[in-house]
Amino acid sequence: MKNAYSLPCNIAQTLNLIGDKWSLLILHRLLIGKGTFKELQESLAGIPTNLLSERLKTLEGDGLVRSELYQEHPPRYRYTLTESGGDLEDVFNALVLWGQKHLSACYKKLVHDACGHPVEHRYYCPHCGSTVGAGELGVREASGVPLGQEGGPCHE
Repeated sequence: MKNAYSLPCNIAQTLNLIGDKWSLLILHRLLIGKGTFKELQESLAGIPTNLLSERLKTLEGDGLVRSELYQEHPPRYRYTLTESGGDLEDVFNALVLWGQKHLSACYKKLVHDACGHPVEHRYYCPHCGSTVGAGELGVREASGVPLGQEGGPCHE
């Protein structure tokens, strides 16, 4: 990302990984099973091929996407999400819910498959075993120590 944020902030640092134009849409298409370069390009009308290629390489370098060679001549790759890339599913769902509520034209709705009715977002505390209301949430300073190093991870 050209203009990276230097703020010591989860949001800023996450945007450094996924905040470029097209990055979230590429990741979302991979989440829903569009795995080849051709499938991605066809599902993202208007994205230049060089930009799609560059974004895929960057997302792979950042550990969100993995590539697997499925044809040698010419070389063609299938792209899938890593575990951390797949963990963005909740982010995509939150964006859909926000769009349902705030966009003048709603293109998609997030619904319960069993009954077809819209769903709402809830927070859950696995320690207490309870649903947590938005008014009960707090953001606290973390150690700032990277995952895997002494004192990490930041969510503990």
